[in-house]
Amino acid sequence: MYWTVPFTYCLALGQGARRLHVSAAFNAKAKVSMSRFEPSNYVSYEKLNENVNIVRKRLNRPLTLSEKIVYGHLDDPVGQDIARGHTYLRLRPDRVAMQDATAQMAMLQFISSGLPCVAVPSTIHCDHLIEAQIGGAKDLARAKDINAEVYNFLASAGAKYGVGFWKPGSGIIHQIILENYAYPGVLLIGTDSHTPNGGGLGSICIGVGGADAVDVMAGIPWELKCPKVIGVKLTGKLSGWTSPKDVILKVAGILTVKGGTGAIVEYHGPGVDSISCTGMATICNMGAEIGATTSVFPYNHRMKTYLEKTGRGDIAALADDYADLLVPDPGCEYDSIVEINLDELKPHINGPFTPDLAHPMADIGATAAKNGWPLEVKVGLIGSCTNSSYEDMGRSASVAKQALDKGLKCKAAFTITPGSEQIRATIERDGYSKILGDVGGMVLANACGPCIGQWDRRDVKKGEKNTIVTSYNRNFTARNDANPATHAFVASPEIVTALAIAGTLDFNPEVDYLTAANGEKFKLEPPSADELPKLDFDPGQDTYQHPPAEGGSKLRVDVSPTSTRLQLLEPFDKWAGGDLEDLQVLIKVKGKCTTDHISAAGPWLKFRGHLDNISNNMLIGAVNIENDGVNKIKNQLTGEYGGVPDVARHYKANGLSWVVVGDDNYGEGSSREHAALEPRHLGGRCIIVKSFARIHGNFKHRPKGTVTITLLGQIALTQVFWFIVLLKNK
Repeated sequence: MYWTVPFTYCLALGQGARRLHVSAAFNAKAKVSMSRFEPSNYVSYEKLNENVNIVRKRLNRPLTLSEKIVYGHLDDPVGQDIARGHTYLRLRPDRVAMQDATAQMAMLQFISSGLPCVAVPSTIHCDHLIEAQIGGAKDLARAKDINAEVYNFLASAGAKYGVGFWKPGSGIIHQIILENYAYPGVLLIGTDSHTPNGGGLGSICIGVGGADAVDVMAGIPWELKCPKVIGVKLTGKLSGWTSPKDVILKVAGILTVKGGTGAIVEYHGPGVDSISCTGMATICNMGAEIGATTSVFPYNHRMKTYLEKTGRGDIAALADDYADLLVPDPGCEYDSIVEINLDELKPHINGPFTPDLAHPMADIGATAAKNGWPLEVKVGLIGSCTNSSYEDMGRSASVAKQALDKGLKCKAAFTITPGSEQIRATIERDGYSKILGDVGGMVLANACGPCIGQWDRRDVKKGEKNTIVTSYNRNFTARNDANPATHAFVASPEIVTALAIAGTLDFNPEVDYLTAANGEKFKLEPPSADELPKLDFDPGQDTYQHPPAEGGSKLRVDVSPTSTRLQLLEPFDKWAGGDLEDLQVLIKVKGKCTTDHISAAGPWLKFRGHLDNISNNMLIGAVNIENDGVNKIKNQLTGEYGGVPDVARHYKANGLSWVVVGDDNYGEGSSREHAALEPRHLGGRCIIVKSFARIHGNFKHRPKGTVTITLLGQIALTQVFWFIVLLKNK
């Protein structure tokens, strides 16, 4: 799976519109392309198998599936020290994927490297900058207009440096990857925390910051602390109202938001075969909410069917030949085990304010009443990268159709986000969109939308206490609508649809009745839907831009010096080599401090390519332990109170370096390297916390409990070091 022609990717991609791919069976020795968009780059199970055999012989023990894929991509399988949870591995990922918000900084960093072309297949996906407002087509047109400068930059940078470009409207990065790029055994890194979605296809897909992606695109081995492996054994079979989403909602409740830190979660057991490929992707996707490095399922017939349906039967045939390589070895050992009997698993709903607060549906009404959570459901939202598959849309439509047949529509507002242009076109062709629209839903653009805060919500005022239910992954305070009083709950799409119809949080579709238009009482039947479309997928509109076949050496990428959206990077000042002394504490952060608190998304997404402008959101959501205020700290030079970034800028202007003191699991959330870059840009030198979430940095071990993070990587104009101290729990 290693790329076969380094630094000639620009010449290998070819041109042409997206086309339907005719799959064919290949034997083990045939060359099979990694993707129809990259016909000259091949799957290499031979190399993976060779490395796995070397490592297995060295360790003299059976290997988990996670170990096979990770160790199979070692830069030096013969000499690499391997100790789960301790050593740092040097890896050679197969490919890179970037969403448009993080791709801006990543491509700006790659430009600073001076390299002519990426060293591995890489793609950019425009999904984060489209705000949900009045409906899919109009919202997309508005986004294209507002973000034209950024889209043009990403498209031109992609063309120049050999990066595939998925245009606005293509869909959400993780759904596009599942449909086109993920396959069993691939090692992919992506600049988004929900990159693990690809684990549903037997891939090791890891969310990273842009600096890590740039290292890989530059041909530099990528470092990862050797992950532990948590085994989740599934027995029984999913049925009724219970869905794949309930598996990860249950796991999140067991392991909590930090229980997976430093580990890969590997699902196995006889229950796996009762879950569809896209259902497995849902489970892996939300594994980010437990802090896991990534999650993965073993190769099986559900993955084979999905590969065939998405035009990759050749990869499926090759995977069949290497099936033993793509499942765990018999007798392999996990660092810990969680067991879930799917026969006994009930529908869950998690929240509010944290994705690990798990409740069985049967209990949520009483729990909400006890805690004073609003029972009225204001909005139900389905879709997002977590739950926007054909099966998800079908199961929701199954629930909606039952309500329509009884003369009912949603009591709550209801939105639908297709995961990709292919999903949108297919559910429109097959009638799902009409059913969901008729029940009261509004189909949004193929983009992230409200899941990441790109939601122009107007039905409640800021500060107004209310409840929403979503099929998304995260429900941090103010995550979806910038309203800290919104109580957001996470559930499966079919449960969200049922709650939107009922209009109340304490409705349990397994036992409760609705009242039809004619007054009769009826109960919703468990949803049913096809796993994949009988008529194959409708590809929809062509939304992919190939890099030019002749390469991009003659192309220019311009960034205006007066732009408010884009800014070429300047090197930070070098570390002087001595101790850091006389540092001022900028803020002591109270409690949970996610990347949403450190560098908010929503309206700030437009500044992701402009480090100075986006730094104006630094820690504006964090709570100051000294006064319980948000974005209100004391300037120790003037004695006056001001916003966190304003005080930081004042300190910097006066030559005063500063630190931040935080609590546990600092930086939980998205792969948002701006949350690390902004403090450095505004004069910060140190973040002192009990522990960091994995996604917040690529840490490298140093003596005496100190670790170093390289923010701009080895290819930056000037090497940048930022010392971070870990205060161990006592």
